[in-house]
Amino acid sequence: MNWLADLVLVIHTLVVVFIVGGFIAIGIGACLRWKWIRNRRFRLIHLAAISFIASISAIGIACPLTILENWLRTGTASSQGFIQRWLGAFLYYHFPSWIFTFAYVTFALLVALAWRFIPPFKR
Repeated sequence: MNWLADLVLVIHTLVVVFIVGGFIAIGIGACLRWKWIRNRRFRLIHLAAISFIASISAIGIACPLTILENWLRTGTASSQGFIQRWLGAFLYYHFPSWIFTFAYVTFALLVALAWRFIPPFKR
C-alpha cells in the first residue's frame, strides 16, 4: 500500500501547487494581462479549494488527504522512499496547528481579495 500512499502524497502536493501557484499566477497574470487567469471556472475552483482547506482547519479537522495517506502507510517502521521523503518534507512542517489555521484563513482572504481586485471575466 506504500505506492498508494505515495500517490495520495503526489496528489496532495499537486493540490498545494495549484492553490499557491494559482494565486501567484493570478497576481503575475494580472500585470502581464494573461486572459486565462480571469477564467471564471479556474477562479471558482481555486477559491473553493483554499476555502475548503481554511474551513476545515478553522474547525479543527485535519486535511482528508493527510488522513488518507497516514492510514495507507499503516504506521510501519519501514524506511521512507524518495517520494515520501521529499514531498513529505515539502508538505509537512512541525508547527502548532494554530499557525496553519491562521495561514490558511489569511491565504483564503487574499484569494478572495484577488477575486475582488482581479475579477474573472463575466459570462
